[in-house]
Amino acid sequence: MRVDAFDFDLPNERIALRPARPRDAARMLVVDGDRIVDAGVGDLPAWLHPGDCLVFNDTRVIPAQLEGRRGDAKIGATLHKRIDLRRWQAFVRNAKRLRVGETVDFGSEVSALAEERLPDGSFILAFAGDEPVEVLLERAGTMPLPPYIAGKRATDEEDRSDYQTMFAAKDGAVAAPTAALHFTPGLLAALAAMGIATETLTLHVGAGTFLPVKADDTEDHVMHAEWGRIEADTAARLNAVRAAGGRIIAVGTTSLRLLESAAQDDGTIAAFVDDTAIFITPGYRFKAIDGLMTNFHLPRSTLFMLVSALMGLETMQAAYAHAIANDYRFYSYGDASLLLPVRAV
Repeated sequence: MRVDAFDFDLPNERIALRPARPRDAARMLVVDGDRIVDAGVGDLPAWLHPGDCLVFNDTRVIPAQLEGRRGDAKIGATLHKRIDLRRWQAFVRNAKRLRVGETVDFGSEVSALAEERLPDGSFILAFAGDEPVEVLLERAGTMPLPPYIAGKRATDEEDRSDYQTMFAAKDGAVAAPTAALHFTPGLLAALAAMGIATETLTLHVGAGTFLPVKADDTEDHVMHAEWGRIEADTAARLNAVRAAGGRIIAVGTTSLRLLESAAQDDGTIAAFVDDTAIFITPGYRFKAIDGLMTNFHLPRSTLFMLVSALMGLETMQAAYAHAIANDYRFYSYGDASLLLPVRAV
């Protein structure tokens, strides 16, 4: 499909720069088949059924944004994929001033060697010393806010907690699974009281999630790879939910992409430990999930393509037009949508 089919006009003031407080006070647009309903995140239990299961991503965002110097040149680096214990792949700002074999000083006794430049222009950075890279980042790094927020205001201490979900447990993401930012202990308790189960998986979200689609046709876009894990016992419980007639609702596109990566042709979910570069566009047949809770996405983005594949492009164009006209807040710190496609009989 042509990428411009997924374009839409978004007023700049619709981009949220701070999250709702409390987190579950955000609005939620429900797209139930072709029906569009205004609701709030706190209304989520009313839209689910006993026996349904919400699936969350338990990745934890690391402070992966670094600012440093190579001689007199200012160099910025956003780590986005671990290679091994000491090496990370990174997008580099002012990369024309950095050559392979040179060292960048990020301050706070943190430095890294530019070991290799990859075909996409990113670098493999090898960090000096014996301390875990995560320890170095806590000392020298800042939270890697999306460019549409970071371009409008500076990162601050509030972002250390605001840009982390309550499920965050496993270090490795450089972008938050933002749909789960809306959840609070109170909301989870209300869901449990309704007989709605929860499960977690791990997908370490990479900075590639923010890369624009430069191709004119979706078939020419190369999707970034991210590492994920679904434990065997988690897969077994999810399969039991489906077998009992319950629905699997992915919380966030990251959870959805990993579930679909692990899905078999018959719709069962298998244990999974690997990279995934799954790219979902209209025409894709969903196997593992029955619904999705997600935030509002960028025009022409792979994530808007994904939600259009789930609900239909015309339905999502109408939903987004409604959201813009009714002052919903967009992107990572914005409001939520609950997408419930008509279930095949």
